[in-house]
Amino acid sequence: MPQTLVSPDQPLSAVVTGAARGIGRAIAAELVGRGYLVVVTDLDASAAAATVAEIGAHSGAALDVTDPAANRAVAARAREIAPLGAWVCNAGVAFDGDLGDLTDGQVRLSVEVNVLGVAWGARAATDAFREQAAIGVTGGEIGIVASLSAHAPVPNLSVYAATKAAVLSLATSIASELRRDGIRVHAVCPDGVSTAMLEGFDASGSTREILAAGVLLTPETVARELVAMFGTGRVYRTLPVWRGVVARSASLAPTLAMRVDPLMRRLGARRLRRAGLR
Repeated sequence: MPQTLVSPDQPLSAVVTGAARGIGRAIAAELVGRGYLVVVTDLDASAAAATVAEIGAHSGAALDVTDPAANRAVAARAREIAPLGAWVCNAGVAFDGDLGDLTDGQVRLSVEVNVLGVAWGARAATDAFREQAAIGVTGGEIGIVASLSAHAPVPNLSVYAATKAAVLSLATSIASELRRDGIRVHAVCPDGVSTAMLEGFDASGSTREILAAGVLLTPETVARELVAMFGTGRVYRTLPVWRGVVARSASLAPTLAMRVDPLMRRLGARRLRRAGLR
């Protein structure tokens, strides 16, 4: 059983975005297990409601994370349940392909969901935490799902990687901004995760190759590692740690990374063939 973070006699609410499935669902379930009264939000309201019933969350709500007002409305709704204790920015999109292959709409949506969606959510949570501090409920946790791609060049996922690098930069910056308020910010940077998003990538494409060359994590692993940072001063964590070291090394030596990239893709292609996926 996970360690309880919330006392039953002093309940706290939590909001998770994009939580109807995948990593968001796993995070919501982890927070339920830790004692939070969780509001499951998703663009798909019916899927959010189904997840609520499956994991024992408090309630569900439709949320378009690209709408600042909608984020504030969900924060207010959560505070009606109990003081807001945590807000997790998980909602994200990814499109498989080179920058030149993506449509204008795909590029714009990537930035609006993956970057602005996190900014609006973090700001709504911050405002709520600060308002609560005025009545004696101090602190709060902001969780952000970034990616290992934030640390290194990722051909064929260049726009996605750029948005996750922006999100990680945002997380580290606001962690410093909010420290005096007692508001803690945590980001998790996982390698590939077994989700519908990943399965949606072209099985014969090079993106699947580079992901197959790495470590495929479960949503539950990512959820545990993110929530484990709550209550601590840890700002971000890469999963697994050794992949973070490799990724940051590639970022420091991009020319070398370009030479290694074809080798990694061949390794990934071989693994896909062995798994019967090609």
